[in-house]
Amino acid sequence: MRNIKLHESDQHQFILLNESEPGEEDGIRSNQYLVIHEGQGVLLDPGGFGVMPRVLAEMLRYVQPADIKGVFLSHQDPDIVGGLSTWLELLDAPVYVSSIWMRFLPHYGLKDMSHFVGVPDEGMRCEVAEGFGLEVVPAHFLHSEGQINVYDPLAKVLFSGDIGAAMLPQEQDTPFVDDLAGHLPYIEGFHRRYMGSNRAIRCWLETIAHLDIEMIAPQHGPVYRGAAVGQFLAWLGDLQCGIDLLQSGGRFAR
Repeated sequence: MRNIKLHESDQHQFILLNESEPGEEDGIRSNQYLVIHEGQGVLLDPGGFGVMPRVLAEMLRYVQPADIKGVFLSHQDPDIVGGLSTWLELLDAPVYVSSIWMRFLPHYGLKDMSHFVGVPDEGMRCEVAEGFGLEVVPAHFLHSEGQINVYDPLAKVLFSGDIGAAMLPQEQDTPFVDDLAGHLPYIEGFHRRYMGSNRAIRCWLETIAHLDIEMIAPQHGPVYRGAAVGQFLAWLGDLQCGIDLLQSGGRFAR
């Protein structure tokens, strides 16, 4: 799969970077996104250590390291943060992450935390280029205690982190979801176990209700577009998950 431009205009692009070949990094395949506005770029979840060289190579098709004006980390997992110490040897840009993970990140070998900006629980707006800003949206306990999403108002794309993530077979390389029904087998088990609770989901749905969303871009799996956006949000609103299903003895209701 080649890089996919989810949005493109004269001034603005939202790009899904194709960093991985099968077997390049053990574990679940992940998505990295590049937002460009008038030649200035932002990276969303730059990825683990094993994929960093490929992500960099793909990024260089569009911008240079000096053009990157921000990095956003949806949460603290290694498939997001693992390559960051190497990235910071190349970039001079703020790194946005939930404030509750600021003390955790030095364990990834990040000795200089001066680049990091702690996002408050209620989210924030980040001006990343002159006349253009991204909205950082709280998505707590979905699945991380300090999960954040990033909304691009020009592209009308919501980068959703692990919300909407799919566990696809290795040989399947579908870039988009256009209808939810056939996609449910790849998302239901993950969301039932990893999302914190239906209450957390409903808080998130209320938080994003004012956004004009044409695509939902998760950190794993294909991008939701068209009818699949509303279908996914409706399905998620009724989902029992996480502590809703927890029983004594460590069992989960099915």
